[in-house]
Amino acid sequence: MPKDRVRDVMNTSPTTLPGYETVTAAARLMEAENVGDIVVLDNHTIRGLVTDRDIAVRAVARGLDPKDTHLEEICSDEPVTVESSMSLNKAADVMREHAIRRLPVVDDGTLVGIVSLGDVAVRQDPDSPLGEISAAPPNR
Repeated sequence: MPKDRVRDVMNTSPTTLPGYETVTAAARLMEAENVGDIVVLDNHTIRGLVTDRDIAVRAVARGLDPKDTHLEEICSDEPVTVESSMSLNKAADVMREHAIRRLPVVDDGTLVGIVSLGDVAVRQDPDSPLGEISAAPPNR
């Protein structure tokens, strides 16, 4: 049986916004799409990643105005990425090594998806607490 690959579990429609968009725009898009992360782009190139936690910690907690703060000001710069052909075990190792929960998936320089720690857990250990939580329907 072949090893599971990132492409087997990744979200193939990651939510994206350009870096000049505001924190408010990102929060509204996260709510509308029921996601907790946005890939920040600069002319189709990944500039960074912004999460709901980044909005809380890097913008709101610092007193920045979300209507005037651009994503490029709060996103994590130079995010770690993986290729869709990478094994899930290796992707999990990358997450552990960098203490991150989400990885943009890039093939030949193009964003093709995003994979989360929850995606990996659902596939590799569905009966674990993380696997069960990640597989549960979202709260609304």
